[in-house]
Amino acid sequence: MRTTLFTCLIGFAALACSTAPARPVTATLPAAAVRHVVVFRYKPDASPEKIRQITNAFAALKDQIPGILAFEHGVNNSPEKLNQGFTHVYQLTFTNAAARDVYLVHPAHKAFGTLLGGSGVFDAAFVVDYSPTP
Repeated sequence: MRTTLFTCLIGFAALACSTAPARPVTATLPAAAVRHVVVFRYKPDASPEKIRQITNAFAALKDQIPGILAFEHGVNNSPEKLNQGFTHVYQLTFTNAAARDVYLVHPAHKAFGTLLGGSGVFDAAFVVDYSPTP
């Protein structure tokens, strides 16, 4: 039994570490897809719980607004120290620019902006949009 379990674990580890070529991230995106990158700077006294609440509300927009294909987020970990205090990255992928434009004026997005502005922990943001080049 232990030998079988050990063999299976070795097999899974080998599979996970395989050197199969990675697929480009843009491989399954529509040709007109738009990435919307939002980076927040929170006030120094922002609690992790408050940031989590904001992040969860942002993520919920994917299920409330049509045309959002994906939502990702993470915290800056660059060793270059060029982030100017901007720490939390949020990326939405839209089917196209029209879907992005609907998102910008959508009531759920507006409500998120109100939540963010009233949170007491939000300091600043910058936003860039782009279409991935194959």
